Amino acid sequence: MSELFDPGVALESTYADLPDRFRALLSPTAVAEPKLIKLNDELAQHLGFDPKILKSTDGVAWLAGNKTAQGSQPLAMAYAGQQFGNWVPQLGDGRAHLLGEVIAKDGLRYDIQLKGSGPTPFSRMGDGRAGLGPVLREYIVSEAMAALEVPTSRALAAVSTGEKVIREAVLPGAIVTRVARAHLRVGTFQYFAARQDQPGLALLVDYALARLYPHRKDDEVPALALLEEVIAAQAKLVAHWMGLGFIHGVMNTDNVSIAGETIDYGPCAFMDAFHAGRVFSSIDEMGRYAYSNQPRVAHWNMVQFAQALLSLMGDTEEQAVERAQGAVNQFPALYEKAYNTRMANKLGFAEPSDQTGALTNDLLALMQAEKWDYTATLTALTKGEDLGKDLGKDWGDEKGKEWLGRWLSLNPDQALMARQNPIFIPRNHRIEQAIRAALQDDFAPFHRLVKALTKPFTAQPGDEDLAQPPQPTEIVRATFCGT
Repeated sequence: MSELFDPGVALESTYADLPDRFRALLSPTAVAEPKLIKLNDELAQHLGFDPKILKSTDGVAWLAGNKTAQGSQPLAMAYAGQQFGNWVPQLGDGRAHLLGEVIAKDGLRYDIQLKGSGPTPFSRMGDGRAGLGPVLREYIVSEAMAALEVPTSRALAAVSTGEKVIREAVLPGAIVTRVARAHLRVGTFQYFAARQDQPGLALLVDYALARLYPHRKDDEVPALALLEEVIAAQAKLVAHWMGLGFIHGVMNTDNVSIAGETIDYGPCAFMDAFHAGRVFSSIDEMGRYAYSNQPRVAHWNMVQFAQALLSLMGDTEEQAVERAQGAVNQFPALYEKAYNTRMANKLGFAEPSDQTGALTNDLLALMQAEKWDYTATLTALTKGEDLGKDLGKDWGDEKGKEWLGRWLSLNPDQALMARQNPIFIPRNHRIEQAIRAALQDDFAPFHRLVKALTKPFTAQPGDEDLAQPPQPTEIVRATFCGT
């Protein structure tokens, strides 16, 4: 056990109280020379921490895994998962340590986890470390998603380690401190189901309901209650992604949070020029997790979740299957409602209709045919500016003029649009520029980008360049998971 540290906040470890087979208790591996890159002061205060304490030498040592907080029982969680559809019976936290939980100012319980903090029994021969680039990417994108009001894990801190990691090249090492409502995944339940561990699976269901959906914990069929809540949360989450042009890139069941949060930011990216089949992940060679496939994959993932819970869903197999199928069958309608409402709002209409649906589909078809930037197009519509001038495109052809005429005839509410269509997103080329500069020990672009993304719906004089689509030479065509 590493040296104890008092963070000024009482840490609890309810997951550590579960049986041994749920996790492995172990401390992070100490690093050579921890140095704070960025502390999220606002999040720290929300969690009850004093930022000054976390920025102290001892605080940074804790955020790097060199010290253990009082009350903490660091652990690595066990889980399984389907990776690109292929079943892997044991995964688990191979380079992450759950430090404990805190009760934040909103009264909710949050996990605090280090990622890149050293090997665990689940590392599968990996080094347990993370490179600087993936850590900065996760910090930038997760905090941008939070500002965009997308349910997400968040970044409390980024710390450099003073050590090197070997990937495609020798890179500076770093650790991100991640905060989430829970780190329970679909794959966590699959882990116990695959082992036919009924007591463990039932205990996990009870734990998850009490932790995340306490209003359902006394339901007659707890597993069905949990399934219904997770399906509803995932439908809304993926609809939000689609509305923003966000591509997760690796929607494996071990990366699907049952808290309904976006988690595990690896080869994620935001759409530039719109294309429904857009893929960025370098490892997604078949396009399984392409933009347009995300709703279908989310539905498939919920089927896997239902199968993992099936043994707890009824007194007979027939009853269990009927209940599970009934819940899973609700996903498409829940998703369509959430997506149609979000897209109607983005076009300035409070409620979806056949007209707003047609407008959405026709606009996306125009974007794809003309290779228009997704976010910039919607920003231009929101501003009501000269669209041709703003986009550098000609809306004077018949399809464009016809679409604009139909849209304007319905009197869109541009104030509503302004609350739905961001000016700033974490554009891929800006993230890459920030990472390249950081590798040269220049963190100014990273800090500038993070600051601008905290107010994505607000014009920010002096930062207009961060809102612009990439020039042809700046386009990022592939992103990488960093493991």
